[in-house]
Amino acid sequence: MVITQALGGSYTLLVHSLAGLFRLDGSNADAIGKKPQTTDIKNNQASLEELVWDTLKKCYDPEIPVNIVDLGLVYEVKVQGPENLPKDVFVKMTLTAPGCGMGPVLAADARSKIASLPGVKSADVTIVWDPPWGPERITPAGREKLGMV
Repeated sequence: MVITQALGGSYTLLVHSLAGLFRLDGSNADAIGKKPQTTDIKNNQASLEELVWDTLKKCYDPEIPVNIVDLGLVYEVKVQGPENLPKDVFVKMTLTAPGCGMGPVLAADARSKIASLPGVKSADVTIVWDPPWGPERITPAGREKLGMV
């Protein structure tokens, strides 16, 4: 087993005996001899939508060291529900290519991280293909990280 990436509170593992890449949540890091990570959500004045966007910046494509927001993969975040009650969060995101095998992993990672936020009742992450993703969607921070400046 090789750790190919350790970003956003999770690990991407290349497991030769199983011939594949696997995502390990940081809370289970002790399984690979690392210190388990806990979610550190500071209770501040940010809106729940802002917290969701910030949380999505902790989700990384296992093969690219840029978060899914800066890659331009997240198209929409909606927070719905009555005031002063936990909210339902809906996210629409895409992938860099329709054949990306890590799509379900990315969506599950985003869903899990959003669901752990205080004030969230449910989290739904849907992968969409319209509009198609293109490199023009990468943010300036993402371009810098990828050396595209």
